[in-house]
Amino acid sequence: MNPFRLLLIFTLAITLCALATPSNVAAQDRVIIQPRRVAVFRSGEEVRDFPERKKAIVRYPIVRGLSDAAVLRRIQNSLTMKNVFDHTLEEFRRNSGFVEFDYKVNYNKNYLLDITFTEEFEGAYPSVGTKHFLINLKNGKVVRAADAFNTGSLYVLAGLVDKKLKAEVTELNKVNEDDKSSGAESKSWVRDELKKLQIGVRHLNEFSVSDKGVTFLFDAGFPHAIQALQPDGRYFFSYAEFRPYIKRNGPLGVFK
Repeated sequence: MNPFRLLLIFTLAITLCALATPSNVAAQDRVIIQPRRVAVFRSGEEVRDFPERKKAIVRYPIVRGLSDAAVLRRIQNSLTMKNVFDHTLEEFRRNSGFVEFDYKVNYNKNYLLDITFTEEFEGAYPSVGTKHFLINLKNGKVVRAADAFNTGSLYVLAGLVDKKLKAEVTELNKVNEDDKSSGAESKSWVRDELKKLQIGVRHLNEFSVSDKGVTFLFDAGFPHAIQALQPDGRYFFSYAEFRPYIKRNGPLGVFK
């Protein structure tokens, strides 16, 4: 074969390989998520007086795109409907108050999948449940505070997050005191509930990530009657603030 032609073929092969490699590597630091939408239909006495409840929507993620089958299977198992809220499609069909099951992908790169699920019900009081997952795409496991942050700094981090909670509680107490529709007894009850709130190390496991920083999630679990005065429970810290506390070899090491 002509030496020049052989060199040309060799150069082309090297170029194609170089172009293909970054794409393949990049694909492994995130997953492919396809939504699966299912309509749940109901009939019978339970929906006769509420025709709007004859149909409800379930949307859940189909996850693929990782070459490691064991890791992919672990992620898929974590994100099944049964594992998220301990409900199945058949249970949704039987529950006339069920309205919707859905999810939102918050982050999906740098070997991290951040996803939030919601389910909504109607009844004497409407209710919305949420469940958040931050998953390490290298091993398929849910990320905990001890995985991401230096163990010796967890008490310090809890103090920083609790400080932001206390600042929010101060503002909520002002709103409570200015509420002219509530009596003194009701205001005292809300004050007492807010006073009990405190964030410790055990609450640090619930956090969300973005390219800018970490948001710790806290659910006060107030009863429906005073949920309007429940803290929002989202406390953001930039990576610049948290750099000294991030494990270099942990799942957030890329941001250190």
